[in-house]
Amino acid sequence: QVQLVQSGGGLVQPGGSLRLSCAASGFNLDFYAIAWFRQAPEKGREGISSISTSDGRTWYADSVKGRFTISRDSAKNIVYLQMNNLKPEDTAVYYCAGDTMTGAAAGTPEVWGQGTLVTVSS
Repeated sequence: QVQLVQSGGGLVQPGGSLRLSCAASGFNLDFYAIAWFRQAPEKGREGISSISTSDGRTWYADSVKGRFTISRDSAKNIVYLQMNNLKPEDTAVYYCAGDTMTGAAAGTPEVWGQGTLVTVSS
């Protein structure tokens, strides 16, 4: 079975930092583009960052650019989202998702993490 297991969420004060982890089980993350999404209460899902399958190209939504960093540790089969200078509006459930970017399903995530809650509050 393929699975993404997330960790690293929790409560943090404004201006603080958290690092989210997305660990692959049953497959090699190097073969997947990984994206991070978030969904705040009463809001739709927002794509916030991604990293490519091969060349490691990254993308960030304007809302997190300059504050969040996505990275891949191939040896550990983990993708991270380092979140710095967190703001209350960053409060959301964060999800990672993997996409092989092949075939008809290219661009559609094929495996999702379970989600982790990040709460930014004083």
